[in-house]
Amino acid sequence: MSTTVLLAAGPETSRPLEQPLRDHGFEIASPGTHADVVIATDGAAVERYGTETPVIVLGSPEDAPDDRVLAFHRGCDDYLQPPFHHEELVERIRAVLRRRRSPELRVLFAGELRVDETSRVATVGGIPVKLSQREFALLAKLAADPTRVFTRQELLRDVWDWPSSMRTRTLDAHASRLRRKLRAIDPTTPYVDNEWGVGYRLLGTFPLV
Repeated sequence: MSTTVLLAAGPETSRPLEQPLRDHGFEIASPGTHADVVIATDGAAVERYGTETPVIVLGSPEDAPDDRVLAFHRGCDDYLQPPFHHEELVERIRAVLRRRRSPELRVLFAGELRVDETSRVATVGGIPVKLSQREFALLAKLAADPTRVFTRQELLRDVWDWPSSMRTRTLDAHASRLRRKLRAIDPTTPYVDNEWGVGYRLLGTFPLV
């Protein structure tokens, strides 16, 4: 089955990408139809597609670092700033889909928390938690071993597919939002503990059930 790409950008951006993507075996999805990945020029597209479809944002040559950070804060899966080669975009699409289509999908439990990697739904005490694509990926990583401290380098590598040496506050911003959303439902549990200078863990003492 071919991978479908939705070009949710203006015609001046979308048209030059259509044929190169088709040449690499991708199908171009029509608006309103299923897509495996969305290519957008607006970070707000993340809010429209939520956790259902990964979003790659194409910035503009004039974008500042703050623009890139804002796109990631909104939950985009990757960000690419022109000028770039079509081959780089293709490889970034494939990398996003590799993270999305993990062969080890499972249901994870920690206390009142349930993380279903197949349906990509997280609940606390049976109440769904609305998460962005990246927030869900971070939660699933932490829930895989909820009392273990995952280093910042591990999380940037495995959740963002970024170099472990990269200096960024994106992880901290996502962890803070994730903690806030979980504790809004269960304020008695200190979800997403920050081990200063090391990284993050989901829970201090909760056992898997």
